[in-house]
Amino acid sequence: MDAAALRRVEDAAIRDAVRMQEDAGLRSATDGEFRRASWHMDFIYALGGVTRVDDASLRVEFVNETGRLEFAPPSIRVDGPITLERTIFGDDLAFLRDAVGSATPKLTIPSPSMVHYRGGRAAIDPAVYPELDQFWTDLATAYAEEVRRLAVLGCRYLQLDDTSLAYLNDPRQRAHVAALGGDPERQHETYVATINRALAGRPEGLTVTTHMCRGNFRSSWVAEGGYDHVAEAVFGGLDVDGFFLEYDDARSGGFEPLRFVPRDKVVVLGLVTTKRPALESRDTLMRRIEEAARICDIDRLCLSPQCGFSSTVEGNALTPDDQVAKLRLVVETAEEVWGGG
Repeated sequence: MDAAALRRVEDAAIRDAVRMQEDAGLRSATDGEFRRASWHMDFIYALGGVTRVDDASLRVEFVNETGRLEFAPPSIRVDGPITLERTIFGDDLAFLRDAVGSATPKLTIPSPSMVHYRGGRAAIDPAVYPELDQFWTDLATAYAEEVRRLAVLGCRYLQLDDTSLAYLNDPRQRAHVAALGGDPERQHETYVATINRALAGRPEGLTVTTHMCRGNFRSSWVAEGGYDHVAEAVFGGLDVDGFFLEYDDARSGGFEPLRFVPRDKVVVLGLVTTKRPALESRDTLMRRIEEAARICDIDRLCLSPQCGFSSTVEGNALTPDDQVAKLRLVVETAEEVWGGG
């Protein structure tokens, strides 16, 4: 199949995905990331100064209810100054805007921290960046320009997907950071500062949220632990309009860290899992929303799936019908709690 034929297949799949989201009652719709191999790397490879590295020795261990599996992901090498050479996903945004009907088109991109987290300092050429201060400045500048260009193209809803800020709640991940020469106790603060620099002066009318999860590959995850380690710096300091937070099982901890979320920000509770097809009980979802409302005012709460149904081309163990049922459950439960207005 040549590139043109592949594009036609992707176009059709995206139109179907948008229609499915709108039919389920969602008010925003993504393109399902159907033009990507993974949720983050396609974007990161498109940055100037970043080179893909296929390192057979790199292994990421994922966990699920039945055991463990290893994934050998490609990695990166920062071998030049970080720049924005073109508007990344600009054509994808334009297609999505044309494909939606009633829904607001929502574009998802990886957070700036994802350019650093996997390889840390070891993945950044010291000849290019002898000190990391300039790396963070260049990274924030490239992202700020990307955000500006996307807004010019009509983007009004942008989501920064970030596993690093969730991973850092897991002591094993903090040990990994230390092994790479990072500061496991303060690295999340550097990420927050970089994201804020990238979003400073963003165009008026652009809503920006972040989504945090602990890994989502073939219905498996990497990290565990509540949001306690990062909560004060992230919830209290990150300059976004809302937080999409994984809360589908005990490995995400309790709702107490939500006390750090300012009163002008929204919290979207990811209570409906995308890792298993079994449908959650609406009564259970409503009870958990009530629990969260004891910490964060219910008018600032929303409901969503815990993550995407397919963060990589491999996908999770759910059928399309399972996915539709999950989305309808989210919409119906939200309407019961907050009304349909």
